[in-house]
Amino acid sequence: MYFPFKAPWGAYYSARKLKKLGARLGGCGIMVERTVKIGRGVSLFGPCIVSGKTELKSNSRVLAFSRVEDSVIGRGASVSSSTVVCSEVGENSAVGPYAYLRGGAKVGKDCRVGDFVEIKNSSLGNGSKAAHHAYIGDAEIGMGVNIGCGVVFANYDGKVKARTTVGDHCFIGCNCNIVAPVHIGGGAYIAAGTTVTQNVAERELCIGRARQSAIKDGAEGRYKNG
Repeated sequence: MYFPFKAPWGAYYSARKLKKLGARLGGCGIMVERTVKIGRGVSLFGPCIVSGKTELKSNSRVLAFSRVEDSVIGRGASVSSSTVVCSEVGENSAVGPYAYLRGGAKVGKDCRVGDFVEIKNSSLGNGSKAAHHAYIGDAEIGMGVNIGCGVVFANYDGKVKARTTVGDHCFIGCNCNIVAPVHIGGGAYIAAGTTVTQNVAERELCIGRARQSAIKDGAEGRYKNG
């Protein structure tokens, strides 16, 4: 992340002005453009950059090593060591550390977007969570959905980008591939390791993986130390 040593004159709020607007500051290297709207009780910890047509609503927090540009951070929400560009983060939601929201990502209220999660052109319903290591692209996710570690929404086939919809209160297990375009009905359960290529009905259990088999002594000679 690039932090210029000297900003153009008048382009950024001074620390005194930020405090006057009701912000609480910590650390150094806090850079907030004058185009940013700041609510009462906002907390800013440096180094961080907040720029463009961003709105930080009351009691939201932007923690160190974060970049927020042309985005809305809702009341009580937090962004930790993450990048949020042209996106919205709902009330009391937590983003990061090391998350990336871009290109029209919309995170609802009380959501959790954890480490190494990327969201692009997608919406995440209230109370949904993607705790770590996931890519959510061109998808509409309902409320109360759990997206496990390693889940990938495969939205691009090399020619066309397609969309996926996921209903409310679904569970998507670890290391699943959701190959668009598909619809996953409300309350469905996608077992870990499944590749979804067809629609899943409401409350269905979807398992799409090869059955495990074991061959006695089959590992012999397959590894140099075996």
